[in-house]
Amino acid sequence: MKRFLVSALVIFAMLAVVTGGAFAQSKKTVTIWNYWETPKHQETLARVCEDFNSSQDTVKVVTKYIPFADFKKQLSIGAAASELPDIVIIDNPDHASYSAMGIFADITDKLASWPDLKQYFEGPLNSCKLNGRLHGIPFGSNCLSLYYNEDMLKAAGVKPPKTWDELKSVALKTTKGNVHGFGISSVQNEEGTFGFLCFLWGSGNTSFQIDNANGIRALSLVRDLVKSGAMPKEVINWTQGDVMNQFISGNLAMMVNGPWQVPTMRQQAPNLKWNVVLLPVGAKPASDLGGENFGVVKGDKVDEAIAFLKFVANPAEMKTYINDFGYIASRKDVAATQFTNDPIMKVFAAQMAFAKPRGPHPRWPEISDALSLAMNEAITSVATPEAAAAKAQKTIDAIVK
Repeated sequence: MKRFLVSALVIFAMLAVVTGGAFAQSKKTVTIWNYWETPKHQETLARVCEDFNSSQDTVKVVTKYIPFADFKKQLSIGAAASELPDIVIIDNPDHASYSAMGIFADITDKLASWPDLKQYFEGPLNSCKLNGRLHGIPFGSNCLSLYYNEDMLKAAGVKPPKTWDELKSVALKTTKGNVHGFGISSVQNEEGTFGFLCFLWGSGNTSFQIDNANGIRALSLVRDLVKSGAMPKEVINWTQGDVMNQFISGNLAMMVNGPWQVPTMRQQAPNLKWNVVLLPVGAKPASDLGGENFGVVKGDKVDEAIAFLKFVANPAEMKTYINDFGYIASRKDVAATQFTNDPIMKVFAAQMAFAKPRGPHPRWPEISDALSLAMNEAITSVATPEAAAAKAQKTIDAIVK
């Protein structure tokens, strides 16, 4: 009898090992590609993945870093070779391009009954769509608002502007000597477009309209700021970081910039008195949306990828990581709980209600080039706002029509 029991126990133990091994082998691995360079971002992403891996026994999520300069190329090569990840963390204006290429899965129906979807800001969620169909969900967002030097505005006897007309007036009144009243990155690339769209959308136009009264008004605004001397023509060479440095150095009274500059400014200019307000309004409130999305790649692990996305989108989980990434949450309910003791960041969170995605369009980089060129031509007076708008519209129409 003892021999039988021992034998039975041995067999049971062997079966447990075998079935346990089979279970381990059945656990699916979901791979995420990202391009974040900073150790803080990598560490936080790894922690979030480990939180998910520990929460269940069927899926294991792993991450792979791809340098930003190689990211798009690797996605294209991977698509051709059928060697893609299961999820990608991607810059939001690029999302539509890869959806159009057929890389991302259409998950509209799979999330149709997911109640959390209603909590997302409209702008970030729209950046995940192509032709009204959803191909991912937002990860985290940022936007642009107006910084101002408190001492300079006080000395000029003015308050932060709330309208475009007030912006021109306040910028002119705070311009003195080597100090210009206003600055915004206007380089002829996506960074310049990023800022100009605040004005184009604020005029009442879409990303694809510029050759009308609204678009000409937006171009005239940046031209007039330069012609009056309130904004230096050198902004066509300034990145967002350059604009921040000019502001810190006391060469600008106001600037348009994003929340990612806040930690640096607090560290580098602890004695500078500055604040942030919502962007001045033209025809309607507007800001430009920055940040990343989760793109779900077509394949046999879409359901597993969605399980991970739902996990990280849970408000309790999101609150553990979103601030560490320096993001404003793309969910309204989580964003409302952020920065309760940080009035500067609360302004950016409020601005998110008016932030829109660039495009979206599969050929957005070409459209962006046309818009930033029009802005540059207006600023430098190489062309009138009317001529610059007509030229840009011709390029855009050839792409979208």
